[in-house]
Amino acid sequence: MKLTGAQANGYFSKPDPSKAGLLIYGTDAMRVALKRQDVIAALVGPHGEEEMRLTRIPASELRKDKALLLDAVKAIGFFPGPRVAFVEDANSFVDDTIIDALNQWQEGDTQIIVTAGNLKKTSKTLKAFEGHKNAFAAAIFDNPPTRQEIETALREAGLPLPTGTVMDVLNDLAQSLSPGDFRQTVDKITLYKLSDSAPLSEEDIAACAPSSTEADIDDILMIVADARADQIGPVLRKLQAQGVNAVSLCIGAMRHFRSLHRVACDTTGRPNVWGPNKDRIIGQARRWGPAKLETALTVLTDTDLKLRSAGQNAPAVALVERAFIRLAMLGSR
Repeated sequence: MKLTGAQANGYFSKPDPSKAGLLIYGTDAMRVALKRQDVIAALVGPHGEEEMRLTRIPASELRKDKALLLDAVKAIGFFPGPRVAFVEDANSFVDDTIIDALNQWQEGDTQIIVTAGNLKKTSKTLKAFEGHKNAFAAAIFDNPPTRQEIETALREAGLPLPTGTVMDVLNDLAQSLSPGDFRQTVDKITLYKLSDSAPLSEEDIAACAPSSTEADIDDILMIVADARADQIGPVLRKLQAQGVNAVSLCIGAMRHFRSLHRVACDTTGRPNVWGPNKDRIIGQARRWGPAKLETALTVLTDTDLKLRSAGQNAPAVALVERAFIRLAMLGSR
């Protein structure tokens, strides 16, 4: 069965120990790893590994010894409680081994948790988990965390949920950081607020946040929002050479223009903006205005859909560059 959206996030935090297994896959290894950590921790608890209720099997080892997984699935533990056989970085070389173990799984056996990179729809393992009546498959996309995921991270860290502008600041920070960096920042905030009963403030977040978050991508976003179309190409070439992909650029642009739209629609006269570019962002929002920003978000949404389309043949970075130039021209009017 396939898990998507809120349904998937709910299952990650509260998995069913009676199920045969779960496949988690996606292009961002860190996001996949974090979800896998949540699932396994929820299944076996904090002492699962020391109680030998967790068996880790790298795909490279499974390829050499095909019996490893089935042996772990059928093993009887010395300690009571759910058991997990975790296959890491699965690929096509271990498809048949994983499928065989899944097909032989019976009630009471060890649950199978598998992680993988970006799987095609033709993947045997993906088809097996999606088609199994007692197992799940969940794709992890490179989208920024939702407000629900941010609140879950705070609760898990033992932090009370902030309200108003503080939550907005934390949300903006989550959009600009990688999942791993955001979780580390939440951990830092937890230690920073230890024995401090005062509500979480913007100053607390600023004290714990990384001093620089994807500065290179922020540079290109500022260039686009400042309508400097002539500078887009050279900066994009540099980012591409550094390994920044088109999806990250598009997601970053959507985050930035959503922030501009929120500021442009603010009626209090004191828009909530956080970070070193505060004054610049407020100026950009005023110059663009809500109407043009809504058009910009439509352009970025269409570009994002094209990037994720299976039938897309055009170079991904070229699509983003064309969208950025179009936005810069729109902003200069």
